[in-house]
Amino acid sequence: MASSPYRERVLDHYHHPRHRRRLKAPDLIGEKDNPVCGDRVRIELRVDDEGRVLEAAFSGDGCIISMATASMLVEHVYGRSVSELRRLTQEDVLRMLGIDLGPARLHCALLPLEALHSALEASRE
Repeated sequence: MASSPYRERVLDHYHHPRHRRRLKAPDLIGEKDNPVCGDRVRIELRVDDEGRVLEAAFSGDGCIISMATASMLVEHVYGRSVSELRRLTQEDVLRMLGIDLGPARLHCALLPLEALHSALEASRE
């Protein structure tokens, strides 16, 4: 991991995840897994009538990178609109992480974003 402050932040989110739980009545749910490494992430959102995130949570199992990213991402979505979250990109997530990743770890970092986008796609249906 590149620099110490970012490394420490990633480890803190892994050891002390934010909003790791299940919501009682989620409006949107997205799940993704990586059968190659076994990581899996579920993201649940509760949104208001204007499409803003009122509550968010994640659950799942995986490596340090996937679980820390899920924690950071769920913390990031609070108060944001569904349309804004649909525009989140791979670059946004990597900037949030702040560490350099090789190709194998890149998929781990992007799994939570894929789960989020899956949940947001459900809102279009």
